[in-house]
Amino acid sequence: MGQRSDRIPTSGEGDLQNNPFNALSAKEFKSPLEETTTFAPSGKPIPKKSRGRLDVKREKSGRGGKTVTAIYGMQNIEVREREQLLKKMKTSCGVGGTMKGAVLELQGDNREAAKTILELAGFQVVFAGG
Repeated sequence: MGQRSDRIPTSGEGDLQNNPFNALSAKEFKSPLEETTTFAPSGKPIPKKSRGRLDVKREKSGRGGKTVTAIYGMQNIEVREREQLLKKMKTSCGVGGTMKGAVLELQGDNREAAKTILELAGFQVVFAGG
């Protein structure tokens, strides 16, 4: 029996050494968490206006010993935007979460990640409680 001609050689010869992603550079891609700064005509950066204060708490009581990150103070924000922020936080942390009224809850202690996302959305974030 001879060698089949439709097989790809694996001895290191041929097309297996070519990586299609070599032409891409990391400089072309921005991090999704990078903040874009706008500048006034004078060249000074314009500070972002705060959209309100949000309290981020770590809670355990009444949850069977499970830790939950709760975000309070979102009652003046539209439901659609709350859902989008919650989805963004859940995906970046890799955890589950829910929206109970005006309170967003993430499973586990994810206060730092929630703070980063909420600050990029223009909110003033304050850690409250323990």
